[in-house]
Amino acid sequence: MAESATTVAIIMDGNGRWARRRGLPPLAGHRAGTKALRRTVEAAPDLGVRSLVVYAFSTENWGRPAQEVDDLMELFAETIRDEFPDLHRQGVCVRFVGRRDRCPRSLLELMEDIERRTASNTRLDLWVAFDYGGRAELVDAARALVRDGRSPEQVDEAALRAHLYAPQMPDPDLVIRTSGELRVSNFLLWQAAYAEYHFTPTLWPDFGADQLQEALDAYVTRRRRFGRR
Repeated sequence: MAESATTVAIIMDGNGRWARRRGLPPLAGHRAGTKALRRTVEAAPDLGVRSLVVYAFSTENWGRPAQEVDDLMELFAETIRDEFPDLHRQGVCVRFVGRRDRCPRSLLELMEDIERRTASNTRLDLWVAFDYGGRAELVDAARALVRDGRSPEQVDEAALRAHLYAPQMPDPDLVIRTSGELRVSNFLLWQAAYAEYHFTPTLWPDFGADQLQEALDAYVTRRRRFGRR
C-alpha cells in the first residue's frame, strides 16, 4: 500500500466540453475552470497535499483560434489579479513552469509579481505549467547542457534535471487527468516517469475536493515498486 500522495499533478481537461454542453462559448468553460482550480487549491492542504502542479496552457495550445488564445491570456491575467492574492493570504506559494518568451509582457509582469509576493509561503506550493511542454522542456535542457560545454560522460540524470524549467519541483506521486481522456498530453514526461495515474470522467469545471479525495484514496491502494519487486 502506498503512503498518502503529497505531490499531485493535474491535467485540467474538459473546459470546452463543459461549455458546449451548456450552449456557452469556450471562454465560459475556461472561466468555470478557474473556479475549479481555486476549489482544488484550497482543498489540497487539508487532504495532505503539499505540492500541486496544474497544466494550465501547453506549448500546443498556441495553435488554437487566435481569439480563444487572446481570451485565455486575458483570463490568466484576471485570475492572477483576482484569485491569487487570496491564495497568497492562505499561504500558497505560486510558481510558473514553462517558457516565458511568448506571453504578453503585461501577463509576464503579473506572473513575476505574484511569484515574488508568495515566495515565502509554505502551506502549499502551487506550480502552474504555462506555455509548457514535456518534450520542449527536455530539448531546452539538452541545449543548456551543450551550451555549458558538457562532455557525454558528464551528462547524467542529475545534470539533466538541473536544467529543467523548475529543478526544485518534486516529482509527482500522482497525476490526475479529468474529462475521461486517457493520455498524458506531453505533461511532465521526465518528472512523472514513476507517477501513478488516475483518470476521472469528471470535466475540470466540475472538479473539486470530493474528486481530489477520490483520486487520493485510489492512490493509497496501489503498490509502488519503482521497477523493483
